[in-house]
Amino acid sequence: MSNTKPEIAFNIKTGAYSSNYHEYGKDTKTTPIIFVHGSGPGVTSWANWSKILPVLGQDHHVLALDMVGFGYSDRPEGIEYTLDGWIDQVVAFADAKGIEKFDLVGNSFGGSIALGLAVRFPHRVRKIVLMGAMGVDFSLTYGLDSVWGYTPSFENMRAIINIFAYNRKIVTDALTQMRYEASIEPGFQESFSAMFPAPRQRWVKAQAKYEAQISDLDHPTLIVHGREDLVIPVENSIRIFRLMKHAQLHIFSECGHWTQIEQTDRFIKLVRDFVDEA
Repeated sequence: MSNTKPEIAFNIKTGAYSSNYHEYGKDTKTTPIIFVHGSGPGVTSWANWSKILPVLGQDHHVLALDMVGFGYSDRPEGIEYTLDGWIDQVVAFADAKGIEKFDLVGNSFGGSIALGLAVRFPHRVRKIVLMGAMGVDFSLTYGLDSVWGYTPSFENMRAIINIFAYNRKIVTDALTQMRYEASIEPGFQESFSAMFPAPRQRWVKAQAKYEAQISDLDHPTLIVHGREDLVIPVENSIRIFRLMKHAQLHIFSECGHWTQIEQTDRFIKLVRDFVDEA
């Protein structure tokens, strides 16, 4: 499909609204892997996963959708944004694509969606990958409060990227400008500011709705986190690791919240090895 914006790929009906999504490797005959992005300002599935999908898609069937209210999926008027609503969207997406069972990769807020989906629809999920994941309750960090409280300006976006990334080389004017422009696309800030208004500790708790059921999950799970993450504390992943029956935990030193960007090659290898293991 031809489009001037790389963030826009394909469109599909997911329940009552339409979702923008990317897809690679659909003819590889592998278990499909659905990627769920985080909740940063101006985020899209492409912004989160553009370094991952084309590479992993060479030998795996990978898909990534913009969650409702984010990116280029619908922003229905009057919608209440909830964890269960986003979970239902992923399931509706899988149904629309004719995918019965899949692996899930969830980044940050996407991690709580992955965990909640596995709790509600355990038979639909084969393996789980969590990256800097929410899903358990914790004290709101300055970093997450800043991310959710973002108001559009180049300077504010620069501050947010400084929070996300440990590696200062990543924090360029070009990246800042790109993410700032994404955050002021029509409708983006309006829906974003409606999702997590202050006081924001309640939204952390809302994303941890299925915390009590995490220890019941039987799914093999890979948990990845950056030690220097200022948005979601690394203790979250340690806690999830202790709760889960069949989990492995990999913590990168000198890495912030953007593991998939700061440790791209190693992240891809971890995911590939994990999903390929019998």
